[in-house]
Amino acid sequence: MGIEERNGEDQMRYLIVRPEKGGIRDLFRFLVVALGKGAGAKFLESSEELGAMTGDHRWVIVVSIIVRKIIAVVGKPMEWTGYFLEFLLNLVSDNGDLPGLFYNLLLGKVVIPRRNSETFISAIGHLDGRVDLYKDDYFLRDNEEEKNGDSGLLALMDLCMMASKLAYENAKVVRNIVDVLFLLNIHLEWTSILENQRQFPGMVKGFVRIILERSTQVFILCDKPKDADLILISFRGTEPFDADDWSTDFDYSWYEIPKLGKVHMGFLEALGLGNRAEATTFQNHLQVGGYPLKDMKQYSEFTSSNGLDVTAHPSEGSGSDTCFDTKCGDHSEGPSGEKKLLPDMVEMTAYYAVRIKLKSLLDEHKNAKFVVTGHSLGGALAILFPTVLLLHEEKEMMQRLMGVYTFGQPRVGNRQLGRFMEAHVNHPVPKYFRVVYCNDLVPRLPYDDRTFLYKHFGLCLYYNSCYIEQVSIHAFCVHVARKSYDSTEKVEEEPNRNYFGILYLIPEYLNAAWELVRSLTMGYTHGPEYKEGWFSILLRVVGLVLPGISAHSPTNYINSVRLGREQAQLSSN
Repeated sequence: MGIEERNGEDQMRYLIVRPEKGGIRDLFRFLVVALGKGAGAKFLESSEELGAMTGDHRWVIVVSIIVRKIIAVVGKPMEWTGYFLEFLLNLVSDNGDLPGLFYNLLLGKVVIPRRNSETFISAIGHLDGRVDLYKDDYFLRDNEEEKNGDSGLLALMDLCMMASKLAYENAKVVRNIVDVLFLLNIHLEWTSILENQRQFPGMVKGFVRIILERSTQVFILCDKPKDADLILISFRGTEPFDADDWSTDFDYSWYEIPKLGKVHMGFLEALGLGNRAEATTFQNHLQVGGYPLKDMKQYSEFTSSNGLDVTAHPSEGSGSDTCFDTKCGDHSEGPSGEKKLLPDMVEMTAYYAVRIKLKSLLDEHKNAKFVVTGHSLGGALAILFPTVLLLHEEKEMMQRLMGVYTFGQPRVGNRQLGRFMEAHVNHPVPKYFRVVYCNDLVPRLPYDDRTFLYKHFGLCLYYNSCYIEQVSIHAFCVHVARKSYDSTEKVEEEPNRNYFGILYLIPEYLNAAWELVRSLTMGYTHGPEYKEGWFSILLRVVGLVLPGISAHSPTNYINSVRLGREQAQLSSN
């Protein structure tokens, strides 16, 4: 299945949902009154006739608007709560837990945590403090057949999940853990971290101001400094206290890429491939062939002078911070005077920064293949990155794709997009593995049923609350996956695919209670490395009210990979 060239008759198609454009009365009118010039038009911006496009989707869009309005109201309190909570968690841990904190208080020697330091751990990191990789010699093997075996798959999935969790940390923590702790198992010696903070201009009381909307953080590593075999790209996921990230997960806006399918607009923005403030920016970025990589390279010196080129080699003793902030401005020309692609967008977006760095690494390491991974929102970006590489006809790069492993990933597009991607990344062998734990809410977003837009695709590895692996029947039948799946139970997709089903309501709460009890016993039943800390147990308590949120914890995904994959491996032998 290829991509046909865009012709002049192709029409840009999109739907943008804008919760801020109307009030409760407008929302009620939108729900019960036909669309057109009335209330519905306040919330929606579309390339097509609104009534024809959204009739069947109206109540889902209403739910999306309500949730995003609530998130907008609690956004600042969420941010400050997260800021205070992370400070408190680090204050306690830096002083040797509560007894040490009280002791240091008495002595007047309290250690005050510094944000963005190498010891300042995120809330996600405090939920699960494990950093050691699965004990396996996968990365030291020379035999490709052994590497592709069951134990190799387990080791690779574990590396991907640990890297997905690590992506939530600041650059200094990432570098410290990769250099010091990952080296206990494998030689991860090259690391780079890119943070693309996208800013958009907005009018407020007649004055133009720059508003920081979202940030996309990604780090890249190689398994060896020379002649690497593996390059791993890890995108950061949904920040637990970032209202923008949660709003993106509940967004219903989409943009249709001609010949490819409809794609979640918020995820495209997170990659820096458009800006809903000017819908044509998506069209400029998402054309067949894309923006030529050779033309992007001419800006490398220019962007480096603006603090955007942040590659570093730890073995060279670089002490510079590896994060960068891309500043939006009015620059419309490159270093040689040519017009840039999008004058109001950032100088270098996450997608282009990673694409250029990956190209450079693949040229340097001739035998290397690359893996893309991420948890939550990071999982959505992980699968969209190779999607856009295909659109931009990066055939040589895609031939060296080893796999995409996502954990708790939301839906990213429609069925047409899924068919296109499965034809490219799951044939002749599956390369896209989508891991889902039990009642996790995020993989059930945005909404999907027989008529609605968003559909999952790829090979779904579903783990129930006992960490028993199940594989989607569709993926199993189409791809005739690895031998280890022969003895694994099959499922259509993750059960309760839209989460809010009435039949699943009581089981969800009963399961949350079981997970709380399980968290208190894991250290005894499975060993000390599975013991959950007080912060993780507290999240389980929150899960008694919001079970889908607690199920999204990285702890569940690490346990699923290590226990569930191991059980599947044993049962296949």
